[in-house]
Amino acid sequence: MQNLVLIPGLNCTGEVFSPMLSALAQKANLFVANVLGATSIAEMAAIILASAPPSFALLGHSMGGYVAFEILRQAPERVEKLALIATLPGPDKPQQTENRRRAMDLVNKGRFLAVARANVDIAMHKSNAGKPEQIALRMRMAEQVGPETYLRQQEAIIARLDSRPLLADIQIPTIVIAGKDDQIMPLAEVSEMASAIPGAQLVVVPQAGHFVPVERPNAVNEALLGWLGG
Repeated sequence: MQNLVLIPGLNCTGEVFSPMLSALAQKANLFVANVLGATSIAEMAAIILASAPPSFALLGHSMGGYVAFEILRQAPERVEKLALIATLPGPDKPQQTENRRRAMDLVNKGRFLAVARANVDIAMHKSNAGKPEQIALRMRMAEQVGPETYLRQQEAIIARLDSRPLLADIQIPTIVIAGKDDQIMPLAEVSEMASAIPGAQLVVVPQAGHFVPVERPNAVNEALLGWLGG
């Protein structure tokens, strides 16, 4: 079977993929990355490459997409297929960095869980944001990550490289999955990224925001199983 490496996003553990794993395990050997100790996107990629199989399909959600691009930068020959979920290739915009610094300041003042809880409403479609089980999952992951790791991840994201120059050279089967109402990674920009990757398939999931793997796992699984089997 295909090897599949899954990389979670900011302030998330591998549990972000939990609603998807049983379906994906029918088509792939799954390796859920843990990069919580890393201080840069490049280090996250190196950690994954050191423990991953010699060749693999690669899936990144949000920050995990930034790491996926870095893996393509470091070892493109090892990646057989690429899935990008709720992510973008460009560097931070000034307003995004400002927002991150503002959140980091609150975390440094002891308000980490308040920041995590506020992000739930931003990250989810309005039809999902109030669901107790999804709030509980998001907060459980935040508690497992902790404030120190959250701060390291934000610094790594702010310092990430611009991966847009890589897009035209991606020659492997690629799927781009977007929540239709993602407030963090706008659909128009995600669509532009997909158009820049030769042959990439764009899947837009309705009634979903940035947290699409948890919000609409069945739709995401359907798309990914087709991508793995193709």
